Amino acid sequence: MFESKSGILAIAGLGFFIFAFVVMGALPWTIYRDQPEDTVLQLAQNGITHEFVDLAERFPDEFREYFGEVSYASYAEALELGRDVYVAEACWHCHSQFVRPVSREDVRWGPVAHAREYNNELQRPVLFGTRRVGPDLSREAARRSNDWHVAHFHNPIDVVPLTVMPAYPWLFNDRVPNKKGMAIITYVQWLGSWLKEYPDYETPAPVETAPGQDDSESNLAERDHDAAEKT
Repeated sequence: MFESKSGILAIAGLGFFIFAFVVMGALPWTIYRDQPEDTVLQLAQNGITHEFVDLAERFPDEFREYFGEVSYASYAEALELGRDVYVAEACWHCHSQFVRPVSREDVRWGPVAHAREYNNELQRPVLFGTRRVGPDLSREAARRSNDWHVAHFHNPIDVVPLTVMPAYPWLFNDRVPNKKGMAIITYVQWLGSWLKEYPDYETPAPVETAPGQDDSESNLAERDHDAAEKT
């Protein structure tokens, strides 16, 4: 067996399978097994996006009925439901959530994906996607307005004439987003909001990180500063 071509190929194939399992399965688990996984509430407490507040202001009666007041708890509820709707409607089939370090993808969609972005409950399982019929959504937060997303989900060809995306009228009541509609818009507008460039993706204005302060802390500090100026 060991002297025949088929035997050599069989052994090589088994060897590469074991090697791939160790490198891509066992080794990452060993490295990250002690890293705590962020809960949805913890993600919400990192900062409520402007778009979630905008939904509450644009549709006050409906928002109050579905989520009550704007709070960390209501934001977490909307994020969790939005992800469930995203999965149920198979959005992951046409849209990826993984920016690869190849083909200048970072120029099209922002920074290359990092492992820390996926260590939370909203990424269980991860939604890397299977293909890109539509654009990658890893950095979708604040790239487009809530109005655009409302129109896009209701009838995509109204805003993207050549799109093959189907309409989702069941996410609306008389053209107003229902609870699932608001939730999926909230989830999509959350994707990438943890980056320093949010909400200025087109004109990046990164915050200088102070010594001993990581990116998430500086990003949160920037949001607090902006909120203080607005009040």
